[in-house]
Amino acid sequence: MARSFYISFATIIITCLGAFAIFIWHIEHRLPNVSYSEFVNSLEQNEIRKIHLRGNEVIFVDQHNRRLASFIPDIAAFMAELDASRIEMSAEPRPLALWQLIVTFLAAGFTLMIMAIAWGQPRSQRQEESTSEFARDKVVRLAPGEREVTFRDVAGIPEAKEELQEIIDFLKNPKLFSRLGASSPKGILLQGAPGTGKTLLARAIAGEAQVPFYSISGSDFVEMFVGVGASRVRDLFKEAKKNSPCIIFIDEIDAVGAHRSLGSGVGGQDERGQTLNALLVEMDGFSRYDTTIVLAATNRPDILDPALRRPGRFDRQITIHPPDLKGRLKILAVHATLVELARDVDLAEIARKTPGFTGAELANLVNEAALIAARNDKDGIYESDFHAAIERIMMGAERKGMVINADERRTMAYHEAGHAILARLLPNTDPIQKISIIPRGKAMGHTQQQQLTDRYTYNKEYLLNWITILLAGRAAEKIALTQQTSGAEDDLLRATQIATKMVCQWGMDDQIGPLAYSRAEEGFLGGESQMVFSEFTAREIDKTVRRLVTECNKIAHATLQSHRSFLKHLAETLLQTETLDSEELEIIFECSRTKKLSEDGTNTPLCESSSCLAAG
Repeated sequence: MARSFYISFATIIITCLGAFAIFIWHIEHRLPNVSYSEFVNSLEQNEIRKIHLRGNEVIFVDQHNRRLASFIPDIAAFMAELDASRIEMSAEPRPLALWQLIVTFLAAGFTLMIMAIAWGQPRSQRQEESTSEFARDKVVRLAPGEREVTFRDVAGIPEAKEELQEIIDFLKNPKLFSRLGASSPKGILLQGAPGTGKTLLARAIAGEAQVPFYSISGSDFVEMFVGVGASRVRDLFKEAKKNSPCIIFIDEIDAVGAHRSLGSGVGGQDERGQTLNALLVEMDGFSRYDTTIVLAATNRPDILDPALRRPGRFDRQITIHPPDLKGRLKILAVHATLVELARDVDLAEIARKTPGFTGAELANLVNEAALIAARNDKDGIYESDFHAAIERIMMGAERKGMVINADERRTMAYHEAGHAILARLLPNTDPIQKISIIPRGKAMGHTQQQQLTDRYTYNKEYLLNWITILLAGRAAEKIALTQQTSGAEDDLLRATQIATKMVCQWGMDDQIGPLAYSRAEEGFLGGESQMVFSEFTAREIDKTVRRLVTECNKIAHATLQSHRSFLKHLAETLLQTETLDSEELEIIFECSRTKKLSEDGTNTPLCESSSCLAAG
């Protein structure tokens, strides 16, 4: 079909070029044309020697031997005048122009050839060939010299690798499982937050299994015309069965497998419904010992149709979480082989400073560190480059060109000092890593805390201390500067959210009781939680949340009041240095404690924070 189409297309192009050449030749060789009035004027002045009539067209030769042409509107009336003259005259009927014949022939031939191409084969055969080409285009083929992705390139998700290794073993040796009557899962759904490595796992399976691998996105099935998506699903599975054993990978399956709404849809919704129905039918059509496996990935499992997730279609649902500390270390080691690291880089320390990072974010971290090192013309990537990259990713780039007046800088310094002091003094909190009043991204300043271990649950004491630390910035402004600013907007919002979750979602208040009044966000992308309670309960919840936040605020004020010397020294030092790390914070704390003891008369040494820092 494709070969005949190209031959016909080339024939049409050559014919059209020939006709165009003839037409140009005709235009270039036609006689100069004059108006009828000019012709009559030349005839009256006896300037014409010969006349040749061709229909209503007159061709004449003037006294200068030039051949000219004109058009006579009424040839019968004009013949009487010509008979009276003695000019040599000849005549012939008007022939059909050659170029007109060629153009007519080409138009008819072009139309017939297009009809022959369009209807030369049965519709089913044409559709089969076109969709088969679509299916064949989805086979993953490596370019010459391109290295295959294998499980060696996947780190941090050992449980998922273990389950998928079983599928690969089945594809390589199905008799090992079928001898006991076991059959392979028909479908495997990889679900997880964006960047956790779902697509990378699928590519690794293609490299490990060494079988035909059809990779397609869910959006590739959905078209504007109803029925195209369903046809593509059927032909993709038909092509895959011809090359069994094989793997079909559908990335972002939620684009085509979303929950079907009640009633019949219209437009795109109807197209998605038909495509999903075709997918369900094809997955049910596998025989017990079929070696065609469907692998799908999504970060929205909550919106998938229940018929798609039931056993018999997607038998296994593998959830891929962000890696833990060991997983992050292994992922960093994989990406570190692609860059030039300095000898002093401690990947374990970087892994500890990146809790919650996904595999994609860790890959981006290594790349950002490499860019920073290259920008500074270094011979390798140092640990300081990784620290700068972490801050850039988490908080944004430094806003070095931002002009801040002295009053705002002082407010920022006391605000961040308040956060840091409560984080230092309260028990069961994460240690401070860095304090800065340099604007980054949307934040004017920041106090960075580092989790010593990965946290999966939070106790009540930790959450209350977290709220207290968030409110300490506003409390420090009020104690030291006797004012309140809008810089605490994000702190107040986060504190209110934590207190609301403690009351409505985690049942951590004795007055409200161990009840859950809000449903947690479903899916990995989150969403708005749904509250279910009466108006009376809503008033009680508001009172309880206000009480929790108010008590934490009182603790923050009382703690800062008792450590005013620490607050002042820390804020003044921040105004000078703009950035402090954990060691410098400890030096200032010891100096402030020594000074307070001296003021109380219990100790004599007195030190200033700036001199302590210089000595440190």
